[in-house]
Amino acid sequence: MRFHSYDTEGFYDEMFQDDGRPRAGAGLLLETVEALSEGHLLRYKHASERLLLEMGITFNVYGDSAGAERIFPFDLIPRIVPADEWDHIERGLKQRVHALNAFIDDVYHDQKILKNGIIPSEVVLSAVSYRKQCQGLNPPWRVWCHITGTDLVRDRDGRYYVLEDNLRVPSGVSYVLENREVMKRIFPAVFEGLSVRPVTEYPSRLLEMLESIAPSQASAPRVVLLTPGIYNSAYFEHSFLAQQMGVQLVEGRDLVVHDGDVFMRTTKGLERVDVIYRRIDDDFLDPEAFRPDSLLGVTGLVAAYRAGRVALANAPGNGVADDKVIYAYVPEMIRYYEGADPILPNVPTYLCWRDSDRNYVLEHLDQLVVKSANESGGYGMLVGPHSTRQQQEEFAAKIVANPRNYIAQPTLALSRVPTIVDDHFEGRHVDLRPYVLCGKEIYVVPGGLTRVAMTKGSLVVNSSQGGGSKDTWVLSEAQPGVQSQGQSS
Repeated sequence: MRFHSYDTEGFYDEMFQDDGRPRAGAGLLLETVEALSEGHLLRYKHASERLLLEMGITFNVYGDSAGAERIFPFDLIPRIVPADEWDHIERGLKQRVHALNAFIDDVYHDQKILKNGIIPSEVVLSAVSYRKQCQGLNPPWRVWCHITGTDLVRDRDGRYYVLEDNLRVPSGVSYVLENREVMKRIFPAVFEGLSVRPVTEYPSRLLEMLESIAPSQASAPRVVLLTPGIYNSAYFEHSFLAQQMGVQLVEGRDLVVHDGDVFMRTTKGLERVDVIYRRIDDDFLDPEAFRPDSLLGVTGLVAAYRAGRVALANAPGNGVADDKVIYAYVPEMIRYYEGADPILPNVPTYLCWRDSDRNYVLEHLDQLVVKSANESGGYGMLVGPHSTRQQQEEFAAKIVANPRNYIAQPTLALSRVPTIVDDHFEGRHVDLRPYVLCGKEIYVVPGGLTRVAMTKGSLVVNSSQGGGSKDTWVLSEAQPGVQSQGQSS
């Protein structure tokens, strides 16, 4: 397989410049791939798929009538991020997560940002994920977002934009770790030649952060990972991370609150739990505090948390900043709490609760991407240029009926990366989800999950919608030769 017929088609390509020359750091990969004998790369591709299957890297698709687990589609051509671009991304993510934590803490305490009119009170207090039950909670270090997955996109202009924040129970980091393992087996020499920054320390960093938020009385903190169970679409990741950290994987029925403390049922009796990395949504976390019909959570857990007897990551209530309408105000949050302009800009966003914005959106549905405020996974979304007239009319009715629940954004020309299609390369659109850990300090994993729309022309990268992934190579230093043409730091 060769790149000589590869066409960027006017999009920003992560591997090639418009004139066909490789971007910074891509030269060695290009030489390695083109030096392979005919059919060799396809054999590598099939080998990688077997490896993923052997590793058990699968996910469930809700509503799949077959109910079968699937391999997350994986492509061997990585996304390469030069050192200077990563520095820019890392600084922007740290700034953003710091401001988001300050906002959530403010919302559940003095609400100064609302009283000062920076964000309309009714927008925040009407958010589906705003939890009155969390008023007055004081998480350790006043951190509410301990694990964040922020979705970034690059437009035709080469700039990175924040598409959305995933603060509640962000998933996908297991694919980052396992994708890297596969790539190191297939392209070991390229890794050595390019000095790709490692991602393998994520589990130890995650455990270190979780232990750091344990109640002060816990001398040797016991951490557990709380999962909804085997039928959850991300159950593989839950079990994988628990195994990598060396902690117990538990379900709600394995935990009990007794005399204000949280305990785990074991064959030796009850053992105290100090920190819970929960992968259960707020609604199901504690039937006493949230949904009384939940069978997944632990009765009394929030009361124990409020009393400082156990730590939760992520903190309940942080989903208020996950709302896509509130996302539009993050630049204002950054200016308010950080006293600086955002390093990473938002995608321009129309808020349908505003009359002028709503009128514009309704008149341009065929050109915009419309999103529901609290849907995820590619659901509740209209991609205007790829939609039918009937779909546009259905969304128009939804917007008019509940304008607070919808935003709209321009249809971006997402950047692309060469992708193996049959026996040749074609460009496929991608985004990037870096993962951020926040305790006493903020740590950004050097890389992240590059999600790829496997269907030609598609802009939907979600795994539930048929998307796949690529490894993300962050270079440890500037590479000789062609310099980065993207955003500088």
